[in-house]
Amino acid sequence: MIKKGISNGVVHKTPTDLKMSLASNSLALLAWENITPLARNEWICWIESAKKSETRSHRIERARTGLSEGKRRPCCWAGCPHR
Repeated sequence: MIKKGISNGVVHKTPTDLKMSLASNSLALLAWENITPLARNEWICWIESAKKSETRSHRIERARTGLSEGKRRPCCWAGCPHR
């Protein structure tokens, strides 16, 4: 059986650390695959815009948790400027 990869955003590719986090939570992964590529792009850009590794790690955890709780986009963020 061939396993499908984790989908990317419109402009951004899903980083490895985010893929690993999503793969560890089936609800978050299902939500990730069910949101639009533009919404995935927003999550990825929000995570990648972090300047510190601690902030990035925190955002990845928030994304995993938020997606598993039904959030479709990152909260309180102006959005990806790369669209």
